[in-house]
Amino acid sequence: MKIIIYVYSALFLAVLSYVVLDNMPEPPKENLSSRIKVALRNTGNTLLLQNKDSTSLVMPIIALKPNHFELTFQSELPIIPDSLVASVEKNFYALNLPKDYLVEVVECNTKQVSYSYARFNDEEQNIVHCMARKLPQNCYTINVQFPNISAPQESNMGTSLYALLLVGSIGIGLLFWAKQKETSPSYDPEAYSTIGNYFFYKDQNRLVRDGASIKLTSKEAELIKIFSDHLNQVVTRDMLLNEVWESKGVFVSRSLDTFISKIRKKFQDDDRVNLINVHGVGYKLEISKKSRS
Repeated sequence: MKIIIYVYSALFLAVLSYVVLDNMPEPPKENLSSRIKVALRNTGNTLLLQNKDSTSLVMPIIALKPNHFELTFQSELPIIPDSLVASVEKNFYALNLPKDYLVEVVECNTKQVSYSYARFNDEEQNIVHCMARKLPQNCYTINVQFPNISAPQESNMGTSLYALLLVGSIGIGLLFWAKQKETSPSYDPEAYSTIGNYFFYKDQNRLVRDGASIKLTSKEAELIKIFSDHLNQVVTRDMLLNEVWESKGVFVSRSLDTFISKIRKKFQDDDRVNLINVHGVGYKLEISKKSRS
């Protein structure tokens, strides 16, 4: 009951803060647009210098939309994805630009995307691949989109006050619901699978061992669910990528290796559990009958 009250209080304060901030004057959008253009010009200049080209020009940055910018060059050049990613990240960080953005390298003539990647503040959504594959010398434009930048909207005090009243009504409903649920269990204690000495609760994104709870990210939980359904069996890399990422329209490469490493650490206190790399095929979550020590 106390938890519900705390959650509702936090929600009410959040909405109250929103009402106050929503009716404060917004900083000019032009400042952000100017910083983006400076960062992209610096990026273009870096790419030319890395190509030992100190004479060609970086053409004026074009704002195709409030959240879409285009970088073009006077001359053809090769593009090294690794250098592009590093230069964009360095210049965007230096000018305090939004951390969520999409980058596309487009051939001038065919308008085909030769390379693309995405950066997000949420690590699990990052999509950066094929960084070692150099693009041949050609005419390219570099398009950058900021998905969370939108055109400024007028604040509406009436709508904000309505939101406060709505949250108040929700709070009353939450308190009533909490009273009804006070004696009910918060989760199904049987909804888990056993992995060695661990209890895996997929719906709660957590592992439990000796009463200690280990929090999992949603992607870690999805991967462990697949492994728990195929204990002591080889699960192909393609299957993991498709089930956890590609089936949701997201394409990754090295992200899988990062999550495998994190999952190994989650199971490190039970030497009966071993997440094995099957070279060239995938992985196997092996449960030994006896301790390896």
